Amino acid sequence: MAERSFKKEVEKLRIGAGETFRGEGILAITKALLENGVGYVGGYQGAPISHLMDVLSDAEDILDELGIHFEANASEAAATAMLAASVHYPIRGAVTFKSAVGLNVASDALANLSSGGVTGGTLIIIGEDYGEGSSIMQERSHSFATKSQVWLLDPRPNHRSIVDAVGHGFALSEASNTPVLMEVRIRACHVHGEFEAKDNVRPEFTVRDALENPRRQTDRIVLPPASYIHEKEKIEKRRPAAERYIKDHKLNELFGPIEAPVGIILQGGMYNGVIRALQRLGLADLYGKTQIPLFVLNVTYPVLPKQIEEFCNNKETVLLVEEGQPAYLEETLGSILFKAGSSTKLIGKGPLPAAGEYTGEIMLNGFSEFFRTYAPQYLKDMDRAPNTPAIPEDMPDLSKSVPMRPPGFCTGCPERPIFAATKLVEEELGPHHIASDIGCHLFSIMPPFEIGGTTMGYGLGPASAAALKADGARRSISFMGDGGFWHNGLSTSIGNAVFNRQDGVIVIVDNYYSAATGGQDVLSSRAENGSRETNHTIADAVKGLGVKWVRQIDDTYDVTKIRDTLKEALTTSQSGPKIIIASSECMLNKQRRERPLISQAIKDGQTIIKPRFGIDEDICTGDHACMRLSGCPSLGLKELDDPLRDDPVAHIDQTCVGCGNCGEVADAAILCPSFYRADLIHNPGLLARSMSHIRNFIITFLQSRRDRNRLIFDENASS
Repeated sequence: MAERSFKKEVEKLRIGAGETFRGEGILAITKALLENGVGYVGGYQGAPISHLMDVLSDAEDILDELGIHFEANASEAAATAMLAASVHYPIRGAVTFKSAVGLNVASDALANLSSGGVTGGTLIIIGEDYGEGSSIMQERSHSFATKSQVWLLDPRPNHRSIVDAVGHGFALSEASNTPVLMEVRIRACHVHGEFEAKDNVRPEFTVRDALENPRRQTDRIVLPPASYIHEKEKIEKRRPAAERYIKDHKLNELFGPIEAPVGIILQGGMYNGVIRALQRLGLADLYGKTQIPLFVLNVTYPVLPKQIEEFCNNKETVLLVEEGQPAYLEETLGSILFKAGSSTKLIGKGPLPAAGEYTGEIMLNGFSEFFRTYAPQYLKDMDRAPNTPAIPEDMPDLSKSVPMRPPGFCTGCPERPIFAATKLVEEELGPHHIASDIGCHLFSIMPPFEIGGTTMGYGLGPASAAALKADGARRSISFMGDGGFWHNGLSTSIGNAVFNRQDGVIVIVDNYYSAATGGQDVLSSRAENGSRETNHTIADAVKGLGVKWVRQIDDTYDVTKIRDTLKEALTTSQSGPKIIIASSECMLNKQRRERPLISQAIKDGQTIIKPRFGIDEDICTGDHACMRLSGCPSLGLKELDDPLRDDPVAHIDQTCVGCGNCGEVADAAILCPSFYRADLIHNPGLLARSMSHIRNFIITFLQSRRDRNRLIFDENASS
């Protein structure tokens, strides 16, 4: 069950020539793939490109009608390796995954694919996950393009440019027999717009044709001496062919006047931000008409030296807008201008920061500094002083009034009690080295748990603790999710632990989905999937690798059981890896699945019981230990009107989903009896209504009896 369904939106993919396509960026990319005769598509979900995989999955009927094969790959490496179908056959193939970490995983396959080259056009659509909205380490895709010498497209973030880039990407790949990367940033993925559609095209050569007519060329296989020839081909044939295509089809664009003392060279993906900054400086209008010459690099690798020289000719200074670091383009352009003997001064990092996302504020401030220093004549007609900051001085500083909101578990998350139990074990046995992993469970490093010292990659948690092994010492604890387990962890972490007789404790957090990437199904998902194989247990997989000590816990909300099992794993005399599989369904996906069904059942008059949890204010002591071992967003503080009680008490608000974790934690930690459960009954039957009347009668009777025996002080009574 993916985070979002696109079942309705994908019907737009059927429209043809002469019609206007309207929708989100990821839908536009999918439509472009269909218009350009793609033969097979695959990938692995990950921000900001997860929704593209969800769209493709929801559009499988349309893909089948066109004879297009769709594969939800096990990893980015598997996706890139699938492009081997285009090495010998003229089939167009495309895959998609997130940028740096995805390319890290895929780099082995990418290196081999780019070495031998391709016959059919291959396009790798990269979700460039860089900047303030990123969830990973800050790295760019550019280095992978230069490393493997594959071409990198960075189209302007509007639908027409993105759609054209898909078509040119396939054609450029075929013209140069080289894979092509196309990076789209988060705003491009989710921007809404429109473009003139074309008819969908069935692939001229399909995967079925390839299977029926197998081909092979020994010189395309990466094996010496062919691999030495491949390197020469890249320089002598493929790159010149790519440069010719880029030039002939004018993939890079020039805007504004040709002659000017200054100019701006920019990555295509930066175009909207650049135009907005120029507009705020009075140097461009709302529709992109600019007074400053702009050279837009929709292809950032390779860079064509002649185009750079021609643009910089007769210009005193040129500003390069290159987001992030290292400054690959700045070094390349500097080398081009130096070799050409150009007198044009290239300015890059300096007015613009060396690292970090180029937001609107940063671009405005950087451009202001650039023009003040190198072309002040362009600012003379500005209404405000050139050195006026982008943010008015009277703008309130929200950082002082709005509290920080670090990432954390959702309300009712089944992973929260796992880390509460871990904290309880450490209180008893002392601190342990704890290795974290990529996924929702990584939020355990934040308060209130503050568990975990390292994270090395998706499915690499146990592998990252492999070195920490010593006889008689405390065992390490490592965490890994079910998504990471099937992505990479089965062999890299579990197989490695078995082979090397690792003695640590491995907790596999099984929430039934690849939840951190949007809730896609994995091999161990419980739901039946019409087009994918599910219901393969993690326990069977690890036992198949030779793990002897395995414990399956099917209710992670049972804090006491998790605590006791974890304690057993840390103290048992059995050697080898100890694996605990803690399973409960992701609460977000569970709510998405159940809420519509429950709402409909209530409308139909069925009796539905919803549990609600609360805290007795009279019993709560205000110790707040429940929060330190839970951190649930629905668990907060409440001030009392009682003047004799200064401290606020714990309080559960209406966002509670009734998971019961707070009460379980309180019970396991022997905290207090203030938690209670109340069942909210919709459409109660005769028995439920009768029991309610009886309870109300008894409670009223007892309250009246207590009131009669209460000692009352009447201030008006005579002494």
